[in-house]
Amino acid sequence: MALRAFRGMLSSLAIIFIGRVIHAQAVSFLADSLGSLCHGIQDLIPTTAMLLVMFAAVIYASSQFFGAETRARGNVWATSCITGAIIGIIIATVAPDILSQLAGETVSC
Repeated sequence: MALRAFRGMLSSLAIIFIGRVIHAQAVSFLADSLGSLCHGIQDLIPTTAMLLVMFAAVIYASSQFFGAETRARGNVWATSCITGAIIGIIIATVAPDILSQLAGETVSC
């Protein structure tokens, strides 16, 4: 009977140990994946935001040569581009903090 209890305790400890090892590897994999995501965000979004600002300038300037309705549409499209650029910059700025909270540890970009 004592041997059965010892085997049960030993198998429980082995399961707990294996579970902790798997959990540590999963957390490490998650942190690495979120780090690469953060790096991609830091590379892509500021460039896209700058292109949106340039696109807004081109749309606004080119729409000034046409009638009132086209000018109004050009203003709306340019405003949308500027708004998208601002939101993109905010996302690129806040992303490391949010991803660090998701990972449970500091995510390096």
